[in-house]
Amino acid sequence: MKLIVKFNLIFVSMFLLGLSVAGSISYNLLQKNAREEILQNARIIMQSTLATRSYTSAQIAPLLQTQLKYTFLPQTVSAFAATETFNLLRHVYPEFSYKEATLNPTNPRNRVTDWEADIVNQFRNNDNVKEVIGERDTPTGKALYLAQPLRVGSAACLQCHSTVEAAPATMIEKYGNANGFGWKLNEIVGAQVVTIPSDVPLKRAHQAFQMFMLSLTSVFLVIFLALNLMLYKMVIRPVTQLSQLADEVSLGNLDAPEFPVKGKDEISALGASFDRMRKSLVKALNLLEE
Repeated sequence: MKLIVKFNLIFVSMFLLGLSVAGSISYNLLQKNAREEILQNARIIMQSTLATRSYTSAQIAPLLQTQLKYTFLPQTVSAFAATETFNLLRHVYPEFSYKEATLNPTNPRNRVTDWEADIVNQFRNNDNVKEVIGERDTPTGKALYLAQPLRVGSAACLQCHSTVEAAPATMIEKYGNANGFGWKLNEIVGAQVVTIPSDVPLKRAHQAFQMFMLSLTSVFLVIFLALNLMLYKMVIRPVTQLSQLADEVSLGNLDAPEFPVKGKDEISALGASFDRMRKSLVKALNLLEE
């Protein structure tokens, strides 16, 4: 097997090993970054809904408290305000969703589904769980969800949700007396769930990975060609010339041209040594002929 073939086999093997390691690391890193991007967006949405809830409870509800005696205004409910505000956002990002999934809600649209009930029960069964992250299939593709517990944190909530007798008559008139009661202070009654599609960020990560691998392969090809050219000019061609001269001398052709010595590298030193050996051989043969 020729020297250049051996060199290329080693170089290609090392490249394939390096490419597989770099590909594995970069793929996992890009996927992780895409997931973190989705979760960061989900946390921003979650904080915006919490801000809406706080603003509604602190500044809107007190202004309309008197009006509740005559008609129930759901706009004074922090959960309603947060949901409606997010629904405006969905005009621009229809694939995003936010829900205050509740086990026993006053408003039927907030009632938990099966998978949401599992999340709520995780919070209820383990008070140390502050956040649940997961992935699920949706009609538009895979989606990542972020959930946080919905706790009765204020005694003001119990005015509407403790008993039917304590609830405003206007609320009973609007929603009935069958649901949304029996809540207790500090009880986890539901979960705030933000769902964001993961296909687009993961697709971008996959495209970035393909571009990275293509660029890495292109760089390898350039280096491969450059190294082969350097190897041929600096090693293969001089060694081949030296080998041919050695063959001619071994066959008795002592008039073969000298090996052109250029530079001070190992090949040049080998060529100079060969020329000295040939001159010594010629002198020795001349002495024998005399």
